[in-house]
Amino acid sequence: MAGRGMSSVAPRSGSGLRSATWLLHMALPLLALWLLLAQPELDLAWDHRVAHFVLVLATALVSVVLGGLIGRAARARDDTRLWLVSLVFVITSGFFGLHALVTPGVLIETSDAGFMLPTRVGLVLAGVVALASSIKFSPARTTRLRSLRRPLTAAVWALMAVCALFIVAGLPLLDEPPHSAMVQGAAQVAALIGSVLFAAAALGYLPIYRRRPAVVLMSVLTAFVLLSEASLALAFAPSWHASWWLWHLLMTLAFCFIAYSAHIQFQRQGSARGLFDSLATQQTIAELRRDHAAALEAMVDVLQRRERGEEVPLGAVTAGLAARFDLTEQQVAVLKRGAEALGAEREQVRKLGGLVAVGREASVIQDEDILLERVMAAAAEAFPRDQFRLGLIRAGELGFAGGAAGQLAQQVAATLEPAVDAATLALPLMVKGRAAGVIEARRPHGRFTDADVALLRSFASQASIALENARLYHQLVGLFRSYMSPAVATALLADPEQACLGGAIAEVTVLMADLRGFTAFAEITSPDQVVAMLNTYYGAVVPVILDAGGTVAQFVGDAVMAIWGAPVRQPDHALRAARAGLALHTVVEEAAVGRADWPRFRVGINTGPALVGNIGAAQMRNFTAIGDTTNLAARLQSLAEPGQVVLGPGTCAALGTAARVSSHGSVPVKGKREPVPVSVLHALEHLS
Repeated sequence: MAGRGMSSVAPRSGSGLRSATWLLHMALPLLALWLLLAQPELDLAWDHRVAHFVLVLATALVSVVLGGLIGRAARARDDTRLWLVSLVFVITSGFFGLHALVTPGVLIETSDAGFMLPTRVGLVLAGVVALASSIKFSPARTTRLRSLRRPLTAAVWALMAVCALFIVAGLPLLDEPPHSAMVQGAAQVAALIGSVLFAAAALGYLPIYRRRPAVVLMSVLTAFVLLSEASLALAFAPSWHASWWLWHLLMTLAFCFIAYSAHIQFQRQGSARGLFDSLATQQTIAELRRDHAAALEAMVDVLQRRERGEEVPLGAVTAGLAARFDLTEQQVAVLKRGAEALGAEREQVRKLGGLVAVGREASVIQDEDILLERVMAAAAEAFPRDQFRLGLIRAGELGFAGGAAGQLAQQVAATLEPAVDAATLALPLMVKGRAAGVIEARRPHGRFTDADVALLRSFASQASIALENARLYHQLVGLFRSYMSPAVATALLADPEQACLGGAIAEVTVLMADLRGFTAFAEITSPDQVVAMLNTYYGAVVPVILDAGGTVAQFVGDAVMAIWGAPVRQPDHALRAARAGLALHTVVEEAAVGRADWPRFRVGINTGPALVGNIGAAQMRNFTAIGDTTNLAARLQSLAEPGQVVLGPGTCAALGTAARVSSHGSVPVKGKREPVPVSVLHALEHLS
């Protein structure tokens, strides 16, 4: 698993001091080698064959144990890099063990050439494998190396056997001039090659460590650096001198350092499983992370089911997860804590999601009841274990749907302060600084935590904002519609871009109506009576226009202008306007009963193309229809008598046989070169 083998993660090398300290420690052996070689009097000779035998053999035993442990991990993970690292330790343990066994004068007598052979061959071969383990493994390369594991392992053991036979057979000629000089040179070159290989391998592991800064990975990188320095010492140090013993010490430190790191990891994990997972390839790490995620999800699911009251035996589940994902007891405990934290985090995210959902409702124009229904649905989704009730204050009384208000809710509505009573929480809904209602939450099992109380208070605050906005929007829409024709208001609310200045040509019917004799009436009548008369008339006329689907474009004193066919397209706009023109006179007569002195309307209607849209400025604009069609409607209205509806030629043509009209011939109209045929509308035959 991603967490296994990497649970004790070293701090990143972002600290310059830590990196500098490590580099200083790595440089000390080379400094010591330079000092010993530069000052021969310090490079003392110590020819102790038994000490050499014990030191090298002990190092080989440590190496073979490490090789076995890493090899077991390689088989468990089926990982190519782990197998190559284990092969490095197998090679070093075999050849260094052979080097210990052929120490001259301990077990057998051997020549100097035979004594030097295992170390040089072992370092070069181990360096090659170490360098190979540091490369990036693609799936194709992994498959190819997997097929070569057995042949390569067999070849390594065969090479050890050949080397052993070569030594036992004896090479006396190689110790005699001029062969001895050639052997010494070859041995030095082999040691230098081994040094370069291990140094390159360490550089290859550096980016891997930066991506995965684990203790064991760092120890392997450090061991390769030490083995590179040991090979360098082997190349230049005279036998049985202090500089020569230095490479043995570095070699021993390299393997013991890895063993110590593995031991520390074992102490922390309580198991040998996963000790070397940080060395694995990226593909293996990805698989381990998927396993970890799956185990974590399974544990979260179990804990959530237990919270819901289901009988789930946690011991059996954790044992199953441990067996399925190869976990230790400590790892299961860590997994459980992680699952609890993840479950709590998801719970908090879900609750915050409900808070965001309520905040989103505050920016939407909608009915108050629909808004509150959505708010309560969001609360139920965010807090599924709790029960919610909503109470609203109407006519000074707090009322709950489906039940009376509780004492705590009544108290909150009166004091405007949230209140918590064990498993019940009451939160006020505020609109313009006054209580508008209460959200009551109950937790049947358990109590509300401080975090839940804080979150629910924020929830109620957001709900209050949404409720206040809904009521404000309702008021604004009412005011908006009262100053504008409902058709225009609806079109603008649906598509605010229609409020832009400008317009488009459309086929419309325009109705113009004004009061004949209004000026004379206004001169002899008080202003308040004039306004009362106009409001009475318009109160009767406007509903007629709206019922016919018309848009009231403007009021100008005693005149009103209405449009059909825009902003809403109406194929029968001429018929609708004609119907409104006739009905207008009917409702005016009804409104003016007993008021013989009140002036009466005259109406002109014309149909044709017009530029329909918004005119004015950015600060103030008006929806209207502009063009010859509108101008002619105004002229026709001036030709009409009180109680008459005069039609233009376009409207007559559009109505056809549906209208009963009387023709008044062609009359000269201001602004027109040719006389305009006009008609007076008497009735409509087909009103449907």
